[in-house]
Order: sequence, then structure tokens, then C-alpha cells
Amino acid sequence: MVPLELIGVRVEVPANTPMLLLREAEGRHRLLPIYIGSPEASAIHYALEGVVPPRPLTHDLTLILLGELGATLTKVVVTEMRDRTYFAELHLATQAGEKVVSARPSDAIALAIRCAAPMFASDALIDEVGQEPVIEAEDDAAEIIDEFKDFIENVSPEDFE
Repeated sequence: MVPLELIGVRVEVPANTPMLLLREAEGRHRLLPIYIGSPEASAIHYALEGVVPPRPLTHDLTLILLGELGATLTKVVVTEMRDRTYFAELHLATQAGEKVVSARPSDAIALAIRCAAPMFASDALIDEVGQEPVIEAEDDAAEIIDEFKDFIENVSPEDFE
């Protein structure tokens, strides 16, 4: 399994579709973009921003129910993509042992963020659909400016002969 970190929830333009962006926490830092629904995007955004609603929202309620039943979410694993649909698992520690429940990745991540459970992707999934990160233009520009400054500081008239 590959540890993941949540980069954030973004809106993909021009389709105006929310997208969950996960990244390999170590190694190549491949990206795992997953299109999600607006309610799930809001749920994840609220958790990231620390918004506490006056009454529990669905994901908050789910964690409350798990706690009342003596279960805890130990990790979330995004397992596979079948027919352009991602699948995930909730790994729960219960008094009867570990239980695994199938879930949508958006719901699984919304729960994981709320209780700080670790997030993973299967090796096969990240190898199949993980995207190499694109070098940011800002990083390129900063590097070019640094090289130019270095050139200016070290240039001498003899260099132009």
C-alpha cells in the first residue's frame, strides 16, 4: 500500500466538477485525481476548514455511530478503478476484530479527514492511474531567476571576449 496525503478539493474548469486530489506521500509523489459530487466536496472542505455544524452532518454522524458501537476507523484504502469508477475501503477496528467495509473514495476521505485516519492507495491502483506531477511554472521561473542572479553576480568583462 502507498501512503496518501490529501492535497485538496478543486473545481475542474470548464466542467465545473469537483475533484479530490490525492498525492503519494513518499517516493514519486504521483497524483490521484478523483472526480466527486458537490455534497462530498463540501463535506471534505468543511472538515479541512474545521467547520463545526450546529448538528452533525452525515460523515460526522457516521463517526459518532462508529464510536457508540465501539468501532474506530483505522485507515482508508483506495483500492481500484473499475469502469472509470474508483472504489475504497474503510478499515474498522471493532471488539470482534478488524472489519472492512466498501465505500466511495469521497466518503472514505471525508471520514478519514474528520478522525485523522491514514489514507492509502493500493500499489496496483497507483501504478495504473497515478499521474506524475507537473513541475510548476513558478518553480521554473524561480530557478531561471536564481540562475540569472548567479550569472550577474559572477560575470566579468573577460567573459565577453
